[in-house]
Amino acid sequence: MTALPPVLLVGGGRMGSAMLAGWRERGLASAIVVDPSAEAGRLAGSGVVVVPSFGVIPAGFTPEAVVLAVKPQAALEALPAYGRFAGRAVFISIMAGKTMRSVGHMLGTKAAIIRAMPNTPAAVRQGFTVAVAGAHVSPPQRALGEALLGAIGELAWVEDEALLDPVTAISGGGPAYVFLLTELMEQAAVEQGIPPALARAMARQTVIGSGALLAASSEDAADLRVAVTSPKGTTEQALAVLRAGHAWPEFFSKAIEAATQRSRELSD
Repeated sequence: MTALPPVLLVGGGRMGSAMLAGWRERGLASAIVVDPSAEAGRLAGSGVVVVPSFGVIPAGFTPEAVVLAVKPQAALEALPAYGRFAGRAVFISIMAGKTMRSVGHMLGTKAAIIRAMPNTPAAVRQGFTVAVAGAHVSPPQRALGEALLGAIGELAWVEDEALLDPVTAISGGGPAYVFLLTELMEQAAVEQGIPPALARAMARQTVIGSGALLAASSEDAADLRVAVTSPKGTTEQALAVLRAGHAWPEFFSKAIEAATQRSRELSD
């Protein structure tokens, strides 16, 4: 496996640190993490140096990729200085709601920018990322972006940046919906008299196991659902309640629509 070239990571929070862990597993040559928090120090070691600000990045450090993982509200203040790397490095932005046009205004209009939306299972290298490459991204830079983003799970490319709004609603927020389902299953189990510890274990492992089955199967999710649903059985009874008046499908569709619209509102 070819070692990854030097990377500059701006922001060592939950997603940034998850990405760094994935890169280390892929043979990261060296990296600098810019993060002023005391917690960021834990990321240092094995070729990774943590610094508190742009101003103390060693002068000779020349990254081939700059990954922008700061909070979107901090972007305008934090990012313009990194424009000095435009022309050599590819910039990979995982900032929700920040369009390539917006990032380009902060870094310089000629910056090579990849915009990406990963999700939190990246922490265990089971994430799903959708990315779009800007006009100035060269084929080698796109390949580097693919290597870096692919280190945290599956990666899909799109040509239309506008698709990242529904992507944010579905895969970006998707883990929260799965966690909510797990939470509700646990609560319902307790309501039926199951001890809390057992209810928690049942709900969690049912979701984990179902995901593993889905990953191992070539069947559609709908086909797997039908296979579990015996005619006139208990599961059919439960699904009849969830689907009564199209309640669950309709509300879920509305939820995704609302999240997509909010992503559009946050874009600039």
